[in-house]
Amino acid sequence: MRAQKIGVLVVLGILPMVSSAHHNVGANFDPSITKELEGEITNILWRNPHIAFTLGVKDNTGRQTEWNIETHSLSIMRRMDVTEPFVEIGDTVKVAGWLARRGQGMFANNMLLPGGEEFVFTFSPKPADLRWSDRLWGTNKRWFAENGNTSASERGIFRIWSTTFSAEAQAVPSEAVRTGFLDLRDYPLTAEARALQKAFDPITDDPLLNCGLKGMPGIMNNPYPMEFVDRGDTIEMRIEEYDTVRVIHMNDQLVLEPEPSIYGHSTGYWDDETLVIQTSHNNWGHFKGSGIRTSSDISFVEQFTPTQDGSRLEYQLIITDPATFTEPVELKKAWVWLPDVAVEPYNCIAD
Repeated sequence: MRAQKIGVLVVLGILPMVSSAHHNVGANFDPSITKELEGEITNILWRNPHIAFTLGVKDNTGRQTEWNIETHSLSIMRRMDVTEPFVEIGDTVKVAGWLARRGQGMFANNMLLPGGEEFVFTFSPKPADLRWSDRLWGTNKRWFAENGNTSASERGIFRIWSTTFSAEAQAVPSEAVRTGFLDLRDYPLTAEARALQKAFDPITDDPLLNCGLKGMPGIMNNPYPMEFVDRGDTIEMRIEEYDTVRVIHMNDQLVLEPEPSIYGHSTGYWDDETLVIQTSHNNWGHFKGSGIRTSSDISFVEQFTPTQDGSRLEYQLIITDPATFTEPVELKKAWVWLPDVAVEPYNCIAD
């Protein structure tokens, strides 16, 4: 059966990030409700999965209420060239963002800094995104590198690769869906899968709540660095998100009864410069944490192909699961090589 081909442009930053790649923002915050606050920074938590600030906000009577303000992860902020807090305890700031679905909290989209500059928490901030100032703090050009560095082509796949949200680098039609890699809305779901998705409650049912691990294929839907390491009989795929390590068995030794896991059992082989990976025995049970459930019969075929100049890594994923999809689904994305990027510890801390 022919796979359904869906050209996917990985542009999570068209809107402030609301995907499973960003630790379930949509389940915890309501994008339909934007609120502005002004107050004093009383605490800063500079850590994954979200950087957080405590904001003391006074009402007309002088009574102060503490608000929990969250935003992107450390990893994403590093990619935005932000490596340390841009505010200090005691600073007075304005914040605008989405209200928490529970508790006294907000996901920040804009922050007016004490110096009058405005930080916009999107991957591609523009003057139109400014709410209070005409001065934008920082730049995010690294997210949109059309091509990576070409100085290490001889290393092939074995290096650290970075997500890019450039249309040119993704090499997909401009009319492609402009959301996350797995964030399409029109999958060929079976009737049973659609019923399960309809009953899904993101506030209570999302598997990614409180640092829940992300399995296949969801783990491939992330904006974090990824490294391939040659271990001889195996290849390790190290992904920064959740400190993930996928092991690809390359020695052709068949395991009669592989132990099921959230990443599945993966075997690989080389087709010229392309690494082909076949994965089965996956028991994560989710497509990406949005209500699409998957069965124990799900299987994946992946292809990772470096471009001839070594600047980009092209990726194809074919998913087969008759209990979930009426036909196989094919998805595509790409990474670029930026030589100064490292896979850092994720150290997710549950709320």
